[in-house]
Amino acid sequence: MLVPRQKVPDLLLPTLDHGVFNLAEESYERGTVICFYRGLHCPICATYLSEFQNLVSAFAQRGVGTIAISTDDEVRTRDMAKKISAEGLRLGFDLPLSKAREWGLYLSTSRGTTSIGIEEPALFSEPGLFMITPEQTLYYGSVQTMPFVRPHFSELVTALDFAIAKNYPARGEYTGIV
Repeated sequence: MLVPRQKVPDLLLPTLDHGVFNLAEESYERGTVICFYRGLHCPICATYLSEFQNLVSAFAQRGVGTIAISTDDEVRTRDMAKKISAEGLRLGFDLPLSKAREWGLYLSTSRGTTSIGIEEPALFSEPGLFMITPEQTLYYGSVQTMPFVRPHFSELVTALDFAIAKNYPARGEYTGIV
C-alpha cells in the first residue's frame, strides 16, 4: 500500500510524442497528477480522459504536470489519443503489470469483447489517480476496482487550490499501531 508523505515507486515508461516519462525527473513546481486508466477497450476511460485533457492547462497553471498511463501497447494508446483528441495530455503506455501492482492498482482478467466491440487484454490494470509531490512522495491517491465512480478532475483542481492556499499537508500518513 502506498502511504502519503512517503516515496512512491519509480515510474519510467514510453509516451506518445513526449519521449520517455521518468517520474524521478519531473520538474513541475507542485508535482504531477498520474491517471492510470484501463485501456482503449473501456468507453468510460475515454470520457474520463477527455475530462482530464480539458483540464491539462488548469493543472499547468497551478504548477502541476499531467500524464495518463495504461498497460496498453503503443498502437492501442495512439487509438485512444485519437479518440479523445489528445493535445497536451501525455499518454504513457506499456505499463508492466508488476509495476501496476507496486502502485497498488487492481488487476482484472479479460471478459472478451466490450460493449464498444474492442477486445479486452488478457490482463490489465484498473483505474487509479495519484497526485505526486516534486519529492516523489504521495500527496493524494485513489484506486478503483472497476471503471465506475472515479474522482472528478475538476474537483482535484479545486482541492489543489485549497491545498496551495492553506499549505495543506498530505493526509492518511499514520502507519502506527491502532
